[in-house]
Amino acid sequence: MTFRAQIAFLDVAYASDAAGVACLLTESWTTATAAIELSKRVMCAPTAYVPGGFYRRELPLLRAMIDDLTPLPSLLVIDGYVWLGASDMPGLGGHLFEALHAATPIVGVAKTRYRNDTWSKPVYRGKSLKPLYVTAAGVETAKAAALVSSMHGKHRIPTLLQRVDRLARLAVAQGHR
Repeated sequence: MTFRAQIAFLDVAYASDAAGVACLLTESWTTATAAIELSKRVMCAPTAYVPGGFYRRELPLLRAMIDDLTPLPSLLVIDGYVWLGASDMPGLGGHLFEALHAATPIVGVAKTRYRNDTWSKPVYRGKSLKPLYVTAAGVETAKAAALVSSMHGKHRIPTLLQRVDRLARLAVAQGHR
């Protein structure tokens, strides 16, 4: 892939015997559609979810997609937390940031609050009373939250995040795309 994207939005979905990983590449936070959509199905038996160990399940799948991107986008957005505590205990995004040698900023957008979260920046969108929880590495969290807030869409979940989630689910259901 030789498109020079500024931002890659990534997500993973699971079935009993496979996982789907999807990526949207775009130049702008505010666009309604991605310049490029990528997805793939990975045959595997996904490991069980373990609180605080989410990265063990998703990191290899994200890397399977990211490693195919040349050049690497300037920033990656994941579905989940970058940090699991105010003391910088790494979550999925923190482990990804480390795996990429801290060279590519990571923004984490979680739909569900991690236990006792006091460190993320809540972002309220649309008419929703429930926030998204934003954490970041390599970029200030407040700036990342403002960027997430500016994303296209009238609802709680921005358009591109809805699309990458749907694309990951389709990859599981339909195979490689």
